Amino acid sequence: MPKAPTSWMPKQSTPKVKTMSVSNANRTSLQEDRYPSRGLLKAQLVERQDPVVYGQSDATSPLPRDQVEAYRRDGFLVLEGVFSDVEIDHLQREMARLLGDREIHAAGETITERSTDEIRSIFRVHQSSPVFEALSRDPRLVELARYLLGDAIYVHQSRLNFKPGFRGKEFYWHSDFETWHVEDGMPAMRALSMSITLTDNDCNNGPLMLIPGSHRYYAVCEGETPENHFESSLKKQQYGVPSDACLSQLVERGGIYTATSSPGSVIIFDCNTMHGSSSNITPYPRSNAFFVYNAISNRLQSPFCDRPPRPEYISARENITPLIVAAPHDVTAT
Repeated sequence: MPKAPTSWMPKQSTPKVKTMSVSNANRTSLQEDRYPSRGLLKAQLVERQDPVVYGQSDATSPLPRDQVEAYRRDGFLVLEGVFSDVEIDHLQREMARLLGDREIHAAGETITERSTDEIRSIFRVHQSSPVFEALSRDPRLVELARYLLGDAIYVHQSRLNFKPGFRGKEFYWHSDFETWHVEDGMPAMRALSMSITLTDNDCNNGPLMLIPGSHRYYAVCEGETPENHFESSLKKQQYGVPSDACLSQLVERGGIYTATSSPGSVIIFDCNTMHGSSSNITPYPRSNAFFVYNAISNRLQSPFCDRPPRPEYISARENITPLIVAAPHDVTAT
């Protein structure tokens, strides 16, 4: 695997981690929830209770030890040149086909921008496209996810993310796990995301930003989860968003890393790593394929809120089986 960038180091001051406080009226109902959020709770940071890297043996690791330790320390890793130009061209052509498909555009799995009809995300893309289905099972992704999660895995969520030129809107700061836990019922921090860069993600067109070390603290969020929250949150998230004070503490300690990347790169980040991206006001769109891998042992339970589960295309809970690695080692075979 190519080396990840190592020219930056996060600051080493320590955030003020508060003790989680739950009212007596709500304490009993939250006893089995290790990561309560929203409801009656106040915004605060609490320490993570789960490992970051579950794999134990260096002999079975697809990455050198220094990269595994960087992922453990920072909560993310950027790997350059994982996919070839030929493979990326193949994926770009399939992406263009999906963008131009009227049925895909009208499907419930497709999310458009708030103020335009331009596509923001296409969910469950590994089931609507044989090309991206093969990519989701590529050994370069699957073997790494299996090692980091220390278990057989499945695709919890997949999507194509787009930031159209000029009007592509931001994704505000958030930890995926907070939403996956509260609204989907994911029990533990034993999942990760892999973002495959399909077009240039430069410093101007709204690249992914991450807070190093933020995965070690769970940011409790305030507010009650509205009914059918997913209908609005996929366009603009307003609940499950950390407070300014919590974000400031995390950034004071770790800083902000902007994950610029060229086509063929892979950005891996822990489910609890705080991340977001700004709007794209340049003429240059940016696109990424996204796969969320969850450990089989971490399958979804009932949501940790008083709402029904979100739709299957957002959080898979039916017919869960271990992912089988694709062969050959080339996405252009599809």
